[in-house]
Amino acid sequence: VYAERATGGYFLDFEINRGEIARYGLKIMDVGRIIESAIGGENIATTIEGRERYPINVRYLRELRDDPEKLKRVLVATPAGIQVPLAQLATLRFMSGPPMIRDENGRLAAYVYVDMAGRDVGGYVEDLKLAVKDKVKLPSGYTIAWSGQYEFMQRVRERLTVVIPLTLLIIFVVFYLTFQSIAETLMVMLGVPLALVGAIWYLAILEYNMSIAVWVGLITVVGTAAETSAVMLAYLDGACRRRKTAGGLNTMNDLIETVQLGAVERIRPMAMIGLVDVLGLVPVMLATGTGADVMKRIAAPQVGGVFSAMLLTLFVIPPIYVIWRRRMVVTAGDVPGKMEPAEGRTQA
Repeated sequence: VYAERATGGYFLDFEINRGEIARYGLKIMDVGRIIESAIGGENIATTIEGRERYPINVRYLRELRDDPEKLKRVLVATPAGIQVPLAQLATLRFMSGPPMIRDENGRLAAYVYVDMAGRDVGGYVEDLKLAVKDKVKLPSGYTIAWSGQYEFMQRVRERLTVVIPLTLLIIFVVFYLTFQSIAETLMVMLGVPLALVGAIWYLAILEYNMSIAVWVGLITVVGTAAETSAVMLAYLDGACRRRKTAGGLNTMNDLIETVQLGAVERIRPMAMIGLVDVLGLVPVMLATGTGADVMKRIAAPQVGGVFSAMLLTLFVIPPIYVIWRRRMVVTAGDVPGKMEPAEGRTQA
């Protein structure tokens, strides 16, 4: 933790006596000009030396302004032509104050820099807020504002609270228009949280904390998981339609066999897609150059999400699909909710 020094600068203040300058017919601006030009210096011209330019500054010699007593003897000319010592017109005193004045939104500001490691920024700042609230009592007129990466994350979080639900809604509508079925659309959406499980686990293994880059990677995983689930459902629907058209979808065993065949057809292309995605991200995960830390945090959720999406597609979607499609092999006389084969009440 490093805090800027709010004090530590020493200044020589000139407190002008308004009554005295009025007696001599002077204005505050007249005395201020003497203080500024004679003591502080005033640029009167610029000298050009080739391509370089230097200001010409005029002020008293150092030996005439290196001591407060000498400054008190600086003469100020009055309209009547009288030379009055500065000590008669102003009071000189040394004051301490900030070496540099910062302001934020028109208010004085002082910065405290905090560098952290091993924790996410959001959780760390929340703990700091509680500690400051319990142990620090601010004087009247003082406020604390948390800035830096935390401020950026808060802005991104506010946007994501709108963008993520809107994105999920768009995905839901698109797949509903594709499948024309609420149940199948919900199966596709089921892949989103299950794929995020793998992404979160992989982030935990790598000890990556939540950040803006991680959020970007997680959003990418959402699209990948939905796409993988949708393609699997398309294969299963196609296999069931072909089997039903051929008249071979009459028992639960037929349905299970059909779903197995449809899922098996999807294993090779799904494995190829997942392998290509992971291999494409390997160079990013092994990078060590400038910006590698950010890119790794974008790629890591995608690597973990691809694996969990593949497992979801193979082991979760087909059983759910069988449970949903079992009505295709139930006769009209079956008791609702009781699963029995259509022919002979026994499975072939």
